[in-house]
Amino acid sequence: MNKQDLVEAVAKELGTSKAEGERVVKAVLCGISTGVKKDKSVQLIGFGTFSVKKRKARTARNPQTGEAIKVKASRTVGFKVGKKFKNMV
Repeated sequence: MNKQDLVEAVAKELGTSKAEGERVVKAVLCGISTGVKKDKSVQLIGFGTFSVKKRKARTARNPQTGEAIKVKASRTVGFKVGKKFKNMV
């Protein structure tokens, strides 16, 4: 399922137009993004938790040359699936 499929599914579930479904999907994604940026975590009970994770600096290899390169420490967003959602899948 891609974003357009999700928009159509939401619109069908709500009984509205695709445009309204797209606004709903955008609002939810924006809310999650804002929440993670502000609070470092967004927890949706039964679905999962989006949270900021730190990656340590490390040494990696360039796959083309085999040369060792240094990768800086960084932050990323992780997702831990909720128990209810995990059992559903």
